[in-house]
Amino acid sequence: MILENLKEAAKDPILSLSTACRQDTNPNKVDLGIGVYRDDQGITPVMEAIKIAEKRLLQEQSTKAYIGLAGNEAFNQVMIDLMLGDSSSKQRAVGIQTPGASGALRMLADVIKASTPDATVWLSDLSYANHAPIMKTAGLKVRYFPYFDPETKRVQTDAMMTCLQDAGANDAVLLHGCCHNPTGADLPFEGWERVTDMSIKQGFLPFIDIAYQGFGDGMEEDVRGFRYLAERVESYVLTGSCSKHFGLYRERTGIAVVAAKTLEQSNRVKTRIVEAARSSYTMPPDHGAALVEIILNDDMLKANWLAEVESMRLRIEGLRHKLVATLRGKSGSSHYDFIAQHKGMFSVLGMTPEEEKILREKYAIYLVGGGRINIAGMQERQIDYIAQSILSL
Repeated sequence: MILENLKEAAKDPILSLSTACRQDTNPNKVDLGIGVYRDDQGITPVMEAIKIAEKRLLQEQSTKAYIGLAGNEAFNQVMIDLMLGDSSSKQRAVGIQTPGASGALRMLADVIKASTPDATVWLSDLSYANHAPIMKTAGLKVRYFPYFDPETKRVQTDAMMTCLQDAGANDAVLLHGCCHNPTGADLPFEGWERVTDMSIKQGFLPFIDIAYQGFGDGMEEDVRGFRYLAERVESYVLTGSCSKHFGLYRERTGIAVVAAKTLEQSNRVKTRIVEAARSSYTMPPDHGAALVEIILNDDMLKANWLAEVESMRLRIEGLRHKLVATLRGKSGSSHYDFIAQHKGMFSVLGMTPEEEKILREKYAIYLVGGGRINIAGMQERQIDYIAQSILSL
């Protein structure tokens, strides 16, 4: 009978860790798994600009009526402006508000499937845990290209480019725009130049995922490589998230962007994304997008927001350097210096399942498989304990 043949789904590898950590009674427990920013009190704060925008929205909003299948169009435009800047490709870029960046990934995957049923999406090895499931659920094939070198803890640029020589006109190559998740190892600008040339020559579609703009080297610096590519390729698709740099995790505020050869073609693709949305979730939630639109269209609020993102970025950078200094001081070794070279919220330390189990069961330190740690989830007072626990393995 219907329903009776279903087996229990596997636990989410990241969210289940957070649940286990909450249930742990060890007073020294540390959750380095789930990818959220926390302050030094362990709280994910509501940003000041968001609080101000919420007060304004409360006073000025006159209706809760449906806003439309493409979501808040003013939000779509300011997000395109934020990610693309002065790129000439902005003239042919159109956006669709989505329920988080995962919703954007799925909508773009559905459109790629509708356009090219036998399409393959190439992912970095390693990549965001939800990339492959989303692509496969949409019916797309998935292949991987070498990316993270487990020895050097940096990008294997040459090996990556050699592998991507097999990508052609029926393929999309998914790249993290900045602050690579899970590794923290970003593609160097020279890598963006090479991928751009290969896309032009081989015809594959660049598929860019930007979830951490502003958390690496700065709001503008983090998208330098992507903007170089956007200026030169014929077409690309792009996803953006407001979870991290606006702190809107639970509001599920994202965007899917299409830049085809012409604005006319981009708008044609947009109708197909809207069609896919209608048969899925119909419309995205409005609250988060309304707040982002208020902030980015108000010079003073935007300046306030940019300053707060910069303070978050600098805090993460400071935590990286303090962890490295502590590990070096306790071990007398430079083995973990690579952590300071990574960007954004994460680093991959490269651990065995047994080592991860020891950290979890003996020290109550929770991290994602492969040794991914959320730098932005640390508190300064925990660093000595974290370093000592790692070095005990």
